[in-house]
Amino acid sequence: MDTPDTSTYMIAGFVISFVTMGIYVLSLYLRNRNLNQDVETLEALDEKKK
Repeated sequence: MDTPDTSTYMIAGFVISFVTMGIYVLSLYLRNRNLNQDVETLEALDEKKK
Protein backbone atom coordinates (compact mmCIF):
# COMPACT_ATOMS: atom_id res chain seq x y z
CA MET A 1 0.00 0.00 0.00
CA ASP A 2 1.46 3.31 -1.12
CA THR A 3 1.21 6.54 0.80
CA PRO A 4 -1.30 8.86 -0.92
CA ASP A 5 0.01 12.08 -2.44
CA THR A 6 -1.57 14.92 -0.48
CA SER A 7 0.80 17.69 -1.54
CA THR A 8 -1.96 19.54 -3.38
CA TYR A 9 -4.00 19.67 -0.16
CA MET A 10 -0.97 20.98 1.72
CA ILE A 11 -0.41 23.71 -0.87
CA ALA A 12 -4.11 24.61 -0.82
CA GLY A 13 -3.98 24.82 2.97
CA PHE A 14 -0.97 27.15 2.85
CA VAL A 15 -2.64 29.36 0.24
CA ILE A 16 -5.82 29.61 2.28
CA SER A 17 -3.80 30.36 5.44
CA PHE A 18 -1.76 33.11 3.79
CA VAL A 19 -4.80 34.69 2.15
CA THR A 20 -6.61 34.68 5.50
CA MET A 21 -3.61 36.26 7.23
CA GLY A 22 -3.33 38.86 4.45
CA ILE A 23 -6.98 39.82 4.83
CA TYR A 24 -6.50 40.09 8.61
CA VAL A 25 -3.43 42.33 8.25
CA LEU A 26 -5.29 44.51 5.73
CA SER A 27 -8.21 44.75 8.16
CA LEU A 28 -5.86 45.85 10.95
CA TYR A 29 -4.29 48.47 8.70
CA LEU A 30 -7.66 49.91 7.67
CA ARG A 31 -8.92 49.96 11.26
CA ASN A 32 -5.77 51.76 12.39
CA ARG A 33 -6.08 54.32 9.59
CA ASN A 34 -9.73 54.98 10.46
CA LEU A 35 -8.89 55.26 14.15
CA ASN A 36 -6.21 57.86 13.39
CA GLN A 37 -8.71 59.83 11.30
CA ASP A 38 -11.19 59.73 14.18
CA VAL A 39 -8.53 60.98 16.59
CA GLU A 40 -7.66 63.86 14.27
CA THR A 41 -11.36 64.77 13.93
CA LEU A 42 -11.87 64.72 17.69
CA GLU A 43 -8.75 66.84 18.25
CA ALA A 44 -9.97 69.37 15.67
CA LEU A 45 -13.37 69.54 17.36
CA ASP A 46 -11.69 69.98 20.73
CA GLU A 47 -9.55 72.85 19.40
CA LYS A 48 -12.63 74.47 17.83
CA LYS A 49 -14.49 74.19 21.14
CA LYS A 50 -11.73 76.03 23.06
